[in-house]
Amino acid sequence: MPLLTLCVESDLTILRSMPDSEASERPGPGVPGGIERIGVVGCGLMGSGVAEVSARAGLAVVVVEAEDELAKAGRFRIEASLSRGLKSGKISQEDLDGALAKIDVTSDYDTLGACDLIVEAVTESEPAKEEVFRILDRVVENPEAILASNTSSIPIMKLGMVTARPERVVGLHFFNPVPVLKLVELVPSLLTGEDTVSRVEAFATERLGKRVIHCQDRAGFVVNALLIPYILSAVRMMESGFASAGDIDTGMVEGCAHPMGPLALADLIGLDTTAAVAQSLYEEFKEPLYAPPPLLLRMVEAGLMGRKAGRGFFEYARL
Repeated sequence: MPLLTLCVESDLTILRSMPDSEASERPGPGVPGGIERIGVVGCGLMGSGVAEVSARAGLAVVVVEAEDELAKAGRFRIEASLSRGLKSGKISQEDLDGALAKIDVTSDYDTLGACDLIVEAVTESEPAKEEVFRILDRVVENPEAILASNTSSIPIMKLGMVTARPERVVGLHFFNPVPVLKLVELVPSLLTGEDTVSRVEAFATERLGKRVIHCQDRAGFVVNALLIPYILSAVRMMESGFASAGDIDTGMVEGCAHPMGPLALADLIGLDTTAAVAQSLYEEFKEPLYAPPPLLLRMVEAGLMGRKAGRGFFEYARL
């Protein structure tokens, strides 16, 4: 067992002993984590990806968006992704039809009431995520249901404390594109129950086939605490006129064998998300390397969000 996991579990043991009732809560035989019905809040790139992989794993999925029009757009996004999988030969027509039959996209939060696990995947904004968790705490009737956040930077404790069930709140950070990338960061807060962690890990690994790494509850977790300063350094290099965007990315691709350069990666992530994660890291650690550069902030204000907007550090054909 990794040392980090031991440290996290040790902290949980010290801070909260598991009651007998919780110790007896175990998944039924053959059901990883006892999780069969999934809820997803938000159907953007991340939420639609979580919904797709869950449905392809044979789970019933309810996706909630803020408005009916956004729900329709989310459904289209899932269908388009599955169609690309069919065209590339990664899935069959039967797989596509079966996955779509498992997914219900709506704007009604009450449809999440009977879910075993709800994954919040709205915009990377602390107030927005806290409001979602307040709603989930009201509408989710199942007392054993797990409320997970796909946040890439916001401390899980802050989200757990707006609910009456912080022991059932956990970070479950997927990576974009969700159907392709195997990694998931599993992030318990100091109050997350051990049973919650074990159930979510079983779900992610055994049902979805993901690779889980355990992280302490601090802004950025593992991947973004390393990745974001690297991207911000590239932005500052371009901002200062030291090198062009193309030359910076070519240097890292051809010189370091990275699959894409840092600025193209920022465009893929979304410049608004990159800036939000950077701000969250800076607020927690107050280290200059985490501060979002002025150029990045101006691009976000201008709506130059990267691939999803058709333009960021590079230009893209609109989908």
